[in-house]
Amino acid sequence: MRRFQMSACLLLMLSVPSQILAADLIPPRGYYARLEFTHQGQSLSFGPFVGYYFKPLQGDDLSRLTFVCYNEGQFYTDQLPDDTLLYRGEAVLSTLARVRPLPRSEQRITPLFFADAPQPWLQQRPTPQEEYLHFHSAYDQSGAVYSGYWLRHEPVTTFSYNMGGRLSKDSPLRHQAKPGDAQNFPRIIEFDKGP
Repeated sequence: MRRFQMSACLLLMLSVPSQILAADLIPPRGYYARLEFTHQGQSLSFGPFVGYYFKPLQGDDLSRLTFVCYNEGQFYTDQLPDDTLLYRGEAVLSTLARVRPLPRSEQRITPLFFADAPQPWLQQRPTPQEEYLHFHSAYDQSGAVYSGYWLRHEPVTTFSYNMGGRLSKDSPLRHQAKPGDAQNFPRIIEFDKGP
């Protein structure tokens, strides 16, 4: 039994990046930093992302998730302490229409703001569309894929989303978050090729 526990712990440690393990944060019970699943015949992974933890809304159905986002290592804001809960939210699995090739870059994540995104992708947002403002792709062994999650971020506290002070004042990602305002998150589609 002890060998199984050690192997399971080692496997968990290997699947989560060191920046997440370094924090003293213990995610809520049943939440995961990384999801692995099959969707439309593809074996996909989603996450991990600094501070984000996901949980299926019902059983093992990964089509709808709830999530929490913490300020691990003051990654998202330098105005609040490390590990402060910043957002609660929902995520809905979706596959973007194949109306254009996926953008590629050398970076892990390639962003595309709504102004540059095809209209069919924006029209695929769940309702209320004015609150599902962030799409993050899943990935497979070859990189980013068209499937991923539309995320609805609901701030639980007031703060300036400044990526720990790394964003310039005119960055399209920088914004003021406040409780009850799920419509102020940056309008962005991110293609993730995986860690």
